[in-house]
Amino acid sequence: MIYEQTLTPDNDRQGRGIRIPGSIRKFVEKWVKINAEEDLVLVKKASELSFIHAVNRKRMNNSGLGCIVCLVKINDIPHINAFFKAANQKLRNGGFIIGCLETQCDRKQRLMARQRWPLNIISRFFAYFHKEFWTKLPIVNRYYHLSGETGRVISEIEAYGRLFSCGFALSGTKKIGGKHFFAAQKTSQPDFSHKPSTGPLICLERIGQYGKPVKVYKVRTMHPYSEYIQDFIFRQNGFGSGCKFKDDPRVTPLGRFLRKYWLDELPMMVNLVKGDVKLFGVRPVSPHYLNLFPEDFKKYRCQFKPGLIPPLYVEIPNSIEDIMAIERRYLEAYQQRPLLTDLTYTYKALYNIIVRRVRSK
Repeated sequence: MIYEQTLTPDNDRQGRGIRIPGSIRKFVEKWVKINAEEDLVLVKKASELSFIHAVNRKRMNNSGLGCIVCLVKINDIPHINAFFKAANQKLRNGGFIIGCLETQCDRKQRLMARQRWPLNIISRFFAYFHKEFWTKLPIVNRYYHLSGETGRVISEIEAYGRLFSCGFALSGTKKIGGKHFFAAQKTSQPDFSHKPSTGPLICLERIGQYGKPVKVYKVRTMHPYSEYIQDFIFRQNGFGSGCKFKDDPRVTPLGRFLRKYWLDELPMMVNLVKGDVKLFGVRPVSPHYLNLFPEDFKKYRCQFKPGLIPPLYVEIPNSIEDIMAIERRYLEAYQQRPLLTDLTYTYKALYNIIVRRVRSK
């Protein structure tokens, strides 16, 4: 099922005379001309959202709308992706969707301010368990997915990831009246080539030996849908120390702790047993990360089986060039003396981790 959404223009909600609150109107006018007739749809309340089967949806005859403004928080929209996909289908290329949400952080602040200590702590705990932990369990999450959860807790990153997955690119954001407003432009069709994961254990697609895709198991350290904004974060922030994305907002506070002590890597032992990776070797990386390397190094790197412990724990890189140099030194040595090289590098990596207390980020 998808949203038909009264996203089709009507006399009350499109064209001239659209009434948008002043502060929100200024934000909208940064991206579109509100007075453009038959080019903008305004959704002001949840009752204006409706479902129909995809096979019954009537396509628009024209090139599409220029803008959809939704004043309903996406937290309260069942099947958020269906809403974004319907908006994508109704908009022409370059059209905008402007919406809002209550972010995970804003919700926490609201709950904590609602009561005095210690009642606010107790209330926050039960709210977290109900909305942020319980609903993420696989079986429970499946139920909420089918029934259409409302009052959903959504991080800012998850909202952006959902937009990118549905063919939008983020153009701007602004906090207005306790809500986080966003403007996103249609750039492509929705992309669900792989199923996003929301549970505590995730399966990531990585590039293995000979360029074959490998499913790598890890503990979740990032917000859901983070994989869809990897390129966006790289262009915004670039690399930091250790050649990880600088100030990566996709990583959760718990995720930083798990990464610091490599606890998120424990499920990769399954890949080790299956033979997808060996104990030491270059890390299995995502297609986006692999594309940061020159073509000749990509081909050279893909000749080897990736490893659980990488040479980047032996030498700490500061740039993408450092990564290539470190990995090339290891791979060339491995070609000459495979067993001795892996034993030597493994010893040096463990020494750095245990004695020198080198930590991941």
